[in-house]
Amino acid sequence: MTQPSHPHKESKQQNLRLVAWEITRNCNLSCVHCRASADMGPHTGELETEACFKLLDEIAAVGSPIVILTGGEPLLRNDLFEIARYGTDKGLRMVMAPNGTLINKPIAKQIADAGIQRISISLDGAFKETHDAFRGVKGAFEGAINGIKLAKEAGIEFQINTTITKINLNQIPAIQQLAADLGAVAHHIFLLVPTGRGKYIIDQEITAQEYEQTLNWFYDQRDKLPLQLKATCAPHYYRILRQRAKKEGKSVSFQTHGLDAVTRGCLGGTGFCFISHQGIVQPCGFLNLNCGDIRQDSFSKIWNSSDIFLSLRDFKQLKGKCGKCEYKAVCGGCRARAYEATGDFLSEEPLCSYQPV
Repeated sequence: MTQPSHPHKESKQQNLRLVAWEITRNCNLSCVHCRASADMGPHTGELETEACFKLLDEIAAVGSPIVILTGGEPLLRNDLFEIARYGTDKGLRMVMAPNGTLINKPIAKQIADAGIQRISISLDGAFKETHDAFRGVKGAFEGAINGIKLAKEAGIEFQINTTITKINLNQIPAIQQLAADLGAVAHHIFLLVPTGRGKYIIDQEITAQEYEQTLNWFYDQRDKLPLQLKATCAPHYYRILRQRAKKEGKSVSFQTHGLDAVTRGCLGGTGFCFISHQGIVQPCGFLNLNCGDIRQDSFSKIWNSSDIFLSLRDFKQLKGKCGKCEYKAVCGGCRARAYEATGDFLSEEPLCSYQPV
């Protein structure tokens, strides 16, 4: 695996938009695709409460990103609501990614009182059999639906996330309709990245052709349902969006395509980073590269100076067809899939059928 040193020592102009923070690796489910192979633990080395407050201070000093409290299952951390409230009081937009099964009325109220502005709950099947098999625990589907309903009653905005594999590919339209029926504000699809336990179901990864067809279908759903739609870990979507818009004689702008027009496919290390439960900063949760340890260096120093981050921000360093592609500034290919396939995070995306002009 290569980690080229960047010619510039630091780049303080990079806008930090999203931070996914694994505040615990403990989890009450056993999902087949889990990047962290999370379980009930215990997992050693979690940041203590005061260290969490210090980290939020350092994040706020860099910018005003959305901070996603994730896991594992974040609700298994006893000081979760103290941490969320601290971030809220710092002016950060705090959101959370629980699995839904632990939400009851008192917890829903605590989520709202802590200032958590949105939660994301995953539904990986339109029916309990598919979702429960995916999540590794019977009753996970009913628990998630119940948690969603209680969150809605408490006035908490929620979105539905779905990881797409061969097993649930034919259920994606039904899952999207279910998200709308439940009152979700958004549906985010994730394309499987074979890391953690996901390595053991790599045979369930959809093909490059299915990937292309799915993203074209996803584009066609725009404005059909009252949902914000976002493709995550699916950077090709931002190429497809522009190809389709060009065919339709449309320009791509914030007015015509919303946030999709002003973001790019792979945000790892460019506008987004991941922080592990032990304080290790990575480009994303699926790209297991140590860019720095917040116990040893400030978050600001890591974000602005990591060689890995600086390389990811220099699109000229992309290799293979990703490096030649006219869409590399808006797509970039999935750096985690490239790394898992080749050991080089700058190599070409293995699940792309597009040939650059």
